Amino acid sequence: MLVIMTIVTAIEVGIGTTVGNGHFWGYYPGRWWAKIILKTLLIPVTVEGSEHLEKGRSYVFVANHQGIFDIFLIYGYLGRNFKWMMKHQLGNIPFVGFACRKSHQIFVDKRGPKKIKATIDAARKILSEKGMSVVVFPEGSRSFTGHMGQFKRGPFWLADELQLPVVPLTINGSFDIMPRQRDWHFANWHPLRLTIHKPIYPTGQGPENLQATLQQAYETVMSGLEEKYKGFMENPDQ
Repeated sequence: MLVIMTIVTAIEVGIGTTVGNGHFWGYYPGRWWAKIILKTLLIPVTVEGSEHLEKGRSYVFVANHQGIFDIFLIYGYLGRNFKWMMKHQLGNIPFVGFACRKSHQIFVDKRGPKKIKATIDAARKILSEKGMSVVVFPEGSRSFTGHMGQFKRGPFWLADELQLPVVPLTINGSFDIMPRQRDWHFANWHPLRLTIHKPIYPTGQGPENLQATLQQAYETVMSGLEEKYKGFMENPDQ
């Protein structure tokens, strides 16, 4: 079911972005796809903190990365038009990579200065458009245990350069539904919860603001986790 729905959605995105509004077709089919999957699996979703977001403002959203169901939760229930910042390797996935390229998702490519600059330029262009935001998993890879690893500096550097607020997101339940070690197995039934914390606004510009924002975001995301997943645990993928 997941594979078929993903292929259909990817084709819809490809056609829609070719003939129509790229921001609409780059977001809403994915949102519907995510919601249908969670509703089909009878997974209840709770969203807290939506009132913290201002209409028409751009944000850099940063979230912990418990599992693949993070994608469905954020896409379906964040309620903001955004672009993903994702590993460039995901562009090689059949249908998914095609849809992501057509909808101008941002591939993070660190294979040399030119590719890094292209990544930054793409993110800057998206965030310069009124109301457009980006979503990033600063850990860079999914957790093996449900705990958080380290946050990388990239999204915080971007927010500092453009003087944009960072919004921490805490995801609970995704690891319980499908741990990384059980990819492509049947999903376990478990509620999902997305906590949208208060935005962290820049208090300056430069290394001090960057580091302070990163630390505050990390502690805020951690504070919203279930007790069994609180605390740092090293991720060998980082």
